Amino acid sequence: MDKNSPIEFTLAERDASVTITQWVYATLRNAVMDGQILPGRALTIRELAKELDVSPMPVREALRQLAAENALEIQGNRRVMVPKMTAMKFNELCQARMALESHAAERALPYIDDARLQALQQIDALIDDTQMAGDHRPVSALNQEFHRTLYSANPHQVTLPLIESLWLQLGPFMRLASAHLEVSNQVDRHTEAMAAIEQRDAIALQLAIKADIREGFNFASTPELLQRFIDQSNRHN
Repeated sequence: MDKNSPIEFTLAERDASVTITQWVYATLRNAVMDGQILPGRALTIRELAKELDVSPMPVREALRQLAAENALEIQGNRRVMVPKMTAMKFNELCQARMALESHAAERALPYIDDARLQALQQIDALIDDTQMAGDHRPVSALNQEFHRTLYSANPHQVTLPLIESLWLQLGPFMRLASAHLEVSNQVDRHTEAMAAIEQRDAIALQLAIKADIREGFNFASTPELLQRFIDQSNRHN
């Protein structure tokens, strides 16, 4: 990847109740989580401020917050990069996702009503339509929205910020590897999860969520394959 390649952010309209700093943080956070900023792409505060049409101050504050979440790494020369991935870090992130998200799904189950289930069905249908159209770029964000909609049904949940922190750390690496995922041959674990919700089967729901996450990492099914993707990713740093 060219370290000076153009940046393509998804810019949402800023609501009047949202400060510029909050908007910049949300924009950069979504870009990292969706893999729009890939490993090895050097960024500067000045460049980001120009892209977002804001002053450097809100960009600097947003970068501090993202660095505190381990999503970005601020280097001594004031450049910013996505941190390098390692095999140990990747495996830890995967295991943490399965543990936290299966827990979040089980705790959300009693609060999922018909309206919430219908929302999940609509998101899953949109994922299917997007994949059939051959446009895989929005799939990651839609998949996150499915999981977020499921977990946030629990009004007392406290794990979603932790889960999103894991998504942040995995997003850029997953975008690089996404071209190697065999989507067509995968079982639709979202369908299994929704069937478990309809049956109020907490164990089946946990298993479906764990399988969904695990199969998303099929490209790294062996240590050798994982290391190859890590080497390709880190070669740009």
